[in-house]
Amino acid sequence: MDEDFRAAARDREVVNVLRLLMVDDHLMLTEALSARLSEVADVWVVGRCATDDPQLPALVDRLRPDVVTVDVDPVRSTGDLVESVRTHRPAVHVVVLTGGLDPQRAVDAARAGAAGWVPKECGVDELTTVLRGVCRGHAWYPPELLGEVLRGLRADVVRAARRDGPLDVLSDRELDVLRGMVEGKRGSRIAAELRISAETVRTHTRSILAKLRVHSQLEAVSVAAAAGLRAPGQPGDSGEPDAPGRSNTSGSLDVPGQLGASGPPSTSGRPGAAGASGEPRAPGEIGTIGRPSPPDRR
Repeated sequence: MDEDFRAAARDREVVNVLRLLMVDDHLMLTEALSARLSEVADVWVVGRCATDDPQLPALVDRLRPDVVTVDVDPVRSTGDLVESVRTHRPAVHVVVLTGGLDPQRAVDAARAGAAGWVPKECGVDELTTVLRGVCRGHAWYPPELLGEVLRGLRADVVRAARRDGPLDVLSDRELDVLRGMVEGKRGSRIAAELRISAETVRTHTRSILAKLRVHSQLEAVSVAAAAGLRAPGQPGDSGEPDAPGRSNTSGSLDVPGQLGASGPPSTSGRPGAAGASGEPRAPGEIGTIGRPSPPDRR
């Protein structure tokens, strides 16, 4: 009897149990799946939560999962959900466990670092195989999605090779957050408008500062201004960054690194006291450099 007990103890010692956190809005499904996975010797479901649970980052930190399964159907941005998990535990493996096959969401998930995509129509045995595989460094996407994922990632590489601007290191969502910072919006408002959490905005902000190699949001805004990224409605705003120092269609000159330029000096010696027409200008209004009047040929 003692020998059997010692043999069982040795068997338990050699089993590498993977810790699994399930992020899904369907409680009944996760409970049923947890019960089935409890029969698998090397899988331990350490927790479950909803996709919009504000405690998700804290759960990832506290439970230290090896793998996190996420359902992307209820969320607006697949990439943001995957990134929010991986940011708080970079070593974690993320597997999308969702209904259906959505090529664009699959590309977004792969870009954000998801190691696998498993439709909910698959069985527990296939899910278990994928969970074990991603922990060994493998990746798994259904054949129906793999071609689109590879084409999307290949296109990213081509675009990256062509980019040389200071803001081209940022992702599309990071550019959205930076544009909100340029507009002077608080993080909570940026989160509400982009329909992401305030924590995700903070994560993107940290990434922006690191990629632009600056130490504050003010410096990041200055870099953005120098690269021509403007708030909507500002002179030269066309939705794309202008080249530094390039004249825009309104005839004004964009001065790199300056925000809220006060315009040319007035005759009274007070900068920005009046515009080209002589009318007083509101504080902080961006002025334009007027063209000289043609000579009187009479």
